[in-house]
Amino acid sequence: MNVISPEALAADDSLSRLEHLADLSQQLLERARALGATQAEVSCSEERGLDVNVRLGEVETVESTRDRGIAVTVYFGQRKGSASTADLQPASLEATVAQACAIARHTEDDAAAGLADAALMAREFPDLDGWHPWALQADQAVDLALACEAAGREADARVSNSDGASASTATSLSVYANSHGFIGRDRSSHHSIGCALIAGQGDGMQRDGWYSSALAREDLQDAAAIGRRAAERTVARLQPRSMATAQMPVLYAPEVSRSLIGSLLGAVSGGALYRRASFLLDSVGTQIFPDWFAIDERPLLRRGLRSSAFDGDGVATRNSALVAGGVLQRYVLGAYSARKLGLQTTGNSGGVYNLQVRPSVDAGLVELARQMGEGLLVTELMGQGVNAVTGDYSRGAGGFRVENGEIQYPVDGITIAGNLKDMFSRIEAVGSDIDPRSHIHVGSILVGRMTVAGND
Repeated sequence: MNVISPEALAADDSLSRLEHLADLSQQLLERARALGATQAEVSCSEERGLDVNVRLGEVETVESTRDRGIAVTVYFGQRKGSASTADLQPASLEATVAQACAIARHTEDDAAAGLADAALMAREFPDLDGWHPWALQADQAVDLALACEAAGREADARVSNSDGASASTATSLSVYANSHGFIGRDRSSHHSIGCALIAGQGDGMQRDGWYSSALAREDLQDAAAIGRRAAERTVARLQPRSMATAQMPVLYAPEVSRSLIGSLLGAVSGGALYRRASFLLDSVGTQIFPDWFAIDERPLLRRGLRSSAFDGDGVATRNSALVAGGVLQRYVLGAYSARKLGLQTTGNSGGVYNLQVRPSVDAGLVELARQMGEGLLVTELMGQGVNAVTGDYSRGAGGFRVENGEIQYPVDGITIAGNLKDMFSRIEAVGSDIDPRSHIHVGSILVGRMTVAGND
């Protein structure tokens, strides 16, 4: 991969651009106060990126992006108004603040409205190693994508077509400031290379792929290795069979197991809770998982995919347990949802920061399949069949049949079903084969029993 030249590093003006956004935020806060707002907050962002797509050895798209935006929220007592703009001209900024104030004057009081408590604002801003810009030029990105696709197409004669390959790089600058005097700055980068391939002929064609993503270019997988992995996954799906409907263990591969954790997060997040739309209402302090199961949040993790010293309200983030000993320790709350519930914010306005599900065994898919004995390995999920209110779960799936502890043959056209409360309590193992491409770090998850519905 290409090394950033000293000239490119010297030309990095991100800090001055970040300070410009910070200055703008202060001007907007002062204007909001002058117009009578009792509280105000401003979010400023600027993003730059390059995205290249190729297919069958030809360039399809080369897209360079530069986006920016400013959002202003004001409070008149407990009445709230918001407005936003992408135009940084003084007249536009003035109009944006005025519009937010006009909206606030015509809204109803909301007892939960307002900034988070001043005492909770972040005061320390450690370097979390999230800024790794890549001076990637369009022709270099095209070469990477072409190399990725070519390696995949050449890896196996059964690869018959391509859905394309891509290479991208992006940087983001953001500032959050409020009338408590808080101002938080953030610089982040993100890069990716990926490929999707087609194997087989006619009605027997199968599609799959692979990608690598990271904050720093040196943490990306080699482009050719990504292509070969995509080919391996694609041809492994050829000649799938269906299955007879049965109750059996289900092993989630790492790339899909994080969806289970996502279902948990949706159920313990403030918005679902105060709307009474969660199957985990009033569940803090209760046993949901086996007693060895644990999930930790690590917002201050260096080079974490979602690290931050402060949340979307400016509240200081901190390392904490979400689940310990199988017991739910807390909800996931920002200031607004916490007030709606009569609770304290957990520093999660905007979501969670770097969740880590602790492995229960030093093992991956092969070892967990051996432990499972008979069952289904799921590598793909389809549809959105999760009822957030009841926890009922039913999703289309594809993967591999496991017999006598061995991964045997591909299967598709099946549905896996259960109830999330039961599924969580029936987790038998969490592997150490963590997929690093998400801010939710989790390995394979073995669920002891689910309903697997096939066509046979």
